[in-house]
Amino acid sequence: MADIQIQREHALGLLQARKIAFIWAEQVEEKFNMTCTYEEGETEDLVSFSRSGVNGTLTVTMEHFELNARLGFLLGAFKEKIEGEIVKNLDALLNAKKPAAKNHASKDPAGKRPAAKKKAAGR
Repeated sequence: MADIQIQREHALGLLQARKIAFIWAEQVEEKFNMTCTYEEGETEDLVSFSRSGVNGTLTVTMEHFELNARLGFLLGAFKEKIEGEIVKNLDALLNAKKPAAKNHASKDPAGKRPAAKKKAAGR
């Protein structure tokens, strides 16, 4: 197994960082067929993501993003490429002027919500 750990400092505050993290979650759901769950907290948010061969979390605070992922045996061989893609996507979002986050007001009773709407019912 291979682990990926990425940390990015920022000065966006929690609300703006939350928007970026939500966009990131939508992108990885779409591009990498991940299942993401976004849980908002008072001082930090947690994005949990998974698919076959990978699982992890993205912790979002008012000062930094911290991503921790564990790759399974097969994906571990591609760790550098996967890590590079994650860094590229996260840095692009952090360097964007104003993320155009969608309105995501629906939460389940536990305070968790899926990061993005699913395109098809069978997905």
